[in-house]
Amino acid sequence: MGSVKDLIVLREPTEDRAGVGRFIFSNRYSVFDWGEMPDHIVDKGKAICLAAAHFFERLEELGVKTHYIGVVEDGRVKRVDSLGGPSDTMEFKLFRVIRPSVHGGSYDYSVYQGERGNFLIPLEVVYRNALPEGSSIFKRLRNGSLRLEEIGLEDAPKPGQVLEKPILEVSTKLEASDRYMGWDEARRICGLSEGELEEIREITLLIDRVITEESSRIGLIHEDGKVEFGFDEERNLVVVDAVGTLDECRFTCDGLPVSKELARIFYRGTEWYRKVEEAKDRDRLSWKALVAPPPPMPAELVDLISSLYKAYTNELTGRNWFDAPSLKETIHRIREILYEGADPQI
Repeated sequence: MGSVKDLIVLREPTEDRAGVGRFIFSNRYSVFDWGEMPDHIVDKGKAICLAAAHFFERLEELGVKTHYIGVVEDGRVKRVDSLGGPSDTMEFKLFRVIRPSVHGGSYDYSVYQGERGNFLIPLEVVYRNALPEGSSIFKRLRNGSLRLEEIGLEDAPKPGQVLEKPILEVSTKLEASDRYMGWDEARRICGLSEGELEEIREITLLIDRVITEESSRIGLIHEDGKVEFGFDEERNLVVVDAVGTLDECRFTCDGLPVSKELARIFYRGTEWYRKVEEAKDRDRLSWKALVAPPPPMPAELVDLISSLYKAYTNELTGRNWFDAPSLKETIHRIREILYEGADPQI
C-alpha cells in the first residue's frame, strides 16, 4: 500500500517482460513526504483516476508512450468514454522497482549500472511555469542549496512570478525524502545516456504544454507539476504513475490554489510543520521517527478540497461524473473562508 494509492499485481514484471498492475486510487492524501495524513477526502480517488486516464489517453493520441492500459469497471478494462460511471481503478504496465541501497547514511545507485529495461527510473522530473508562494525554490535559494544560475534566472524571483519559459528540475524518487540534484548526477546514478536525458526533458515539456492547454479551458493557471518515467522491454521511455491531476500538479484561479496545496497551506501554519522541518534538517533518512503524527484539518476545508477534486474532473473531461458544485462556486466558497473571517485556520 502506498500513501495515496494501492497496488494490485496481476503479473510480476521480469527483466525482459513488463508485468501488469492495477492502481486503486484512494481517498488518502500526502503532503511534505509524511505519507498518509489524518483526513480522507471523499471521492478523491475516483476523481484522480479519471483525470489521470484522461491525460494518458490524450498523450497517447500525440504519440507519447505511457504505461496506461485503461480504467477498470465491472472487472473489464475500458477507455474513459466507455465508462458507465466513475471508477477508482486503473490498469497499467508494471515495471520493476529497483531500490538503491543505503550505506553510511547515503544512497548507492550502482545497482542501476548495466540494467537494460523494464524498470522504474528513480527520478521525479519537476516543471515550473510559475513560482507560487509555496514553491520550494524560495526555501532552497534562501538556504543556499540552489543557485539562480542553476535554474536559468539572473534576478531573485518573487512569489507569484510567472516564468518566461518553464524551469525543469529533477529529484530522487525512492529516497526517504525527495532530494533535488543536478542533471549530470541524475544521468549518472540512473545509467542514462545524454540522449535519454534530453528525451525525458522534451517529453516533460510536451506534457506541461498539454496540461496547460487543457486546464486553461476550465479557467485554471497551470503553475507546476511532476512527471515520472520508466523503461519498457526495448528501453523505450514510458510515462508512468499519473499526470495532470490535483496531486501531481499545482493550479490556481485568480491567485487561489486549486489543488491539495490548500492542505499544505493549512499545515504550514501549524507547530507540526515546524517540527517536520527541524527533523528533516537533523536526520534526512529517519526524520519521521522524530515527529508526532499531524493534527486533522478542519472538516469544512476537507469538504471543499473534495469538491475541488470532483469539479476539476467533471469540467476537465466534460462529463458530470460527480454531484458537486462547479469549480467557480467551490473557489468562491474557499475565498470566503480564507478572506472573510470564517475559520479553517488557514
